[in-house]
Amino acid sequence: MKKYIMIAAVLISSVVMAQNKQPKLEAIGNLVKATYLYDNGQVQQEGFYENGKLQGTWVSFDMNGNKTATAEYDKGEKVGKWMFYNNLAVNEVVYADNRVASVKNSKKDNLVNID
Repeated sequence: MKKYIMIAAVLISSVVMAQNKQPKLEAIGNLVKATYLYDNGQVQQEGFYENGKLQGTWVSFDMNGNKTATAEYDKGEKVGKWMFYNNLAVNEVVYADNRVASVKNSKKDNLVNID
């Protein structure tokens, strides 16, 4: 199962880096907020860049606006807790030194609050 979580994490982080469409950009202090949209106008991903590198929290959504993932970056490196949401479970991947430190799976029916 850990192998599949890793594959999902790599695929989602690849999507962040390989967008076909130009994002909407907004300057906020020394950060640039980027918002990527689906063809239907729904937000696909949004997050921040600082000095051209991913920074802070990035959030991904499906085409219906449901949150599918949250990720943390520091100067372009993966850090902290990343959460992956689907209909059956919430998967938590913790990064340290830009590498997976731990993976935890929780079935949604056992959760009280997933945010």
